[in-house]
Amino acid sequence: MRILLTVHQFFPQFAAGTEILAYSVARELMKRGHVVHVLAGYPDSAKLNDEDRFDEYDFEGIHVYRFHHAYTAMGGQVSKVEIGYDNRLAADYFDRILESFSPNLVHFFHLNRLGTGLIERAVHAGIPRFMTPTDFWTICPTSQLLLGDGSLCSGPTAHSGNCVKHFVQSTQGRLIGKVSETLPDASVDLLVRLTKNGVLPAYPQSKEVVAIAKRLPVNVSRLNQLDGLIVPNKFMKEFLVRYGVKSDLITESAFGVDVTSVEQSDCRSSHVGPLRVGFIGTLAFHKGCHILVEAFKMLPASGATLKVYGCSEEDQDYATSLQVCAEENQSIELCGTFPNSEIAKVFSGIDVLVVPSLWYENTPLVIYSAQASRCPVVASDLPGLSAVIKNDENGLLFESGSSVDLEKQLARLVTEEGLLQRLSANSRTPKSTEVHVDELLFVWNSA
Repeated sequence: MRILLTVHQFFPQFAAGTEILAYSVARELMKRGHVVHVLAGYPDSAKLNDEDRFDEYDFEGIHVYRFHHAYTAMGGQVSKVEIGYDNRLAADYFDRILESFSPNLVHFFHLNRLGTGLIERAVHAGIPRFMTPTDFWTICPTSQLLLGDGSLCSGPTAHSGNCVKHFVQSTQGRLIGKVSETLPDASVDLLVRLTKNGVLPAYPQSKEVVAIAKRLPVNVSRLNQLDGLIVPNKFMKEFLVRYGVKSDLITESAFGVDVTSVEQSDCRSSHVGPLRVGFIGTLAFHKGCHILVEAFKMLPASGATLKVYGCSEEDQDYATSLQVCAEENQSIELCGTFPNSEIAKVFSGIDVLVVPSLWYENTPLVIYSAQASRCPVVASDLPGLSAVIKNDENGLLFESGSSVDLEKQLARLVTEEGLLQRLSANSRTPKSTEVHVDELLFVWNSA
């Protein structure tokens, strides 16, 4: 088959979980004789002309089409919000790719920077289309279900009034943002509805308010035009169904990882010396590395070491603050990023992986890699993580956002004899990429 995959960003510049998942699936499909191309978004300058927002390149045998996105007027659109989820210029580019590549099917791993309009273009072209949502972007404009203060959000309100509040807080300055926080969601829902229906006269940002109001129903309508969605856990399925996605379109299937370099690892040996703690992930607030640093600094001196692996490009200010904290503690080492092929080596240098996420996550691939290497995981007690990590069985869970509770769990690993080895012995062998692709092919062929 000729298969087109889409993702919001891709190698070599970006190598987080979604990119690794799309890359691994592409490589496995190619090994089986399929022809696979990738369409990726790319965050770029607002100064580019429309005709300069497209290019192509090859990465390790994968042909990549790239759309250079920016939150600026393009393709006749001026709303920054609308350009984020319904980008007509990207959809026109997609049409050209469908015509030149002629794929037998399209699988969307992410549509940020590209837009859900691609689903409708695939419908019009008569091409089977599927999706693996790796976060909550289709429903939540921020993709993370987090409020402006960093606390968990249950999702958009009836008319996305809480999303409008979040937009105001992040774009309109501190004073206006503070005022918006005091407004009840129901009142903002009413404002949104009146604006969308044209009852209120135009006001600054009214076009963005309308775009936010339309975002959810437009995206859900398009998701229901897919031939199937593959989600990694029950939480994601229930969330999508709650907002109107048809349940019979959804198949639960956990992600797969390349376990060839780390499987067959022995149980972690008896602990000698300081506990070697590790963090692997993007250095951004929602990943919660600062919670880990705070907890680590509470541990007795010389009781543990901490290695932080992660990309700092998403949030430079956040990464800088972590660096300042690390400089104050000689037991903390910021190690930068590493090629995914070296993940076994990284796990051999740590005794426990900490995943202190502040958002619901969607089962980060690094947890499966840790399980394959029999490295115990200490994770936030949130649905996407607790579906894999069972407390006191194959890892430890702690209250999300609580450095105090995290410190207690790390202290247990330092002081409780045999705990690390027991958790390691109970590690569950994760699904391989090969099995995950088998399941994708089954869903594709069934539909």
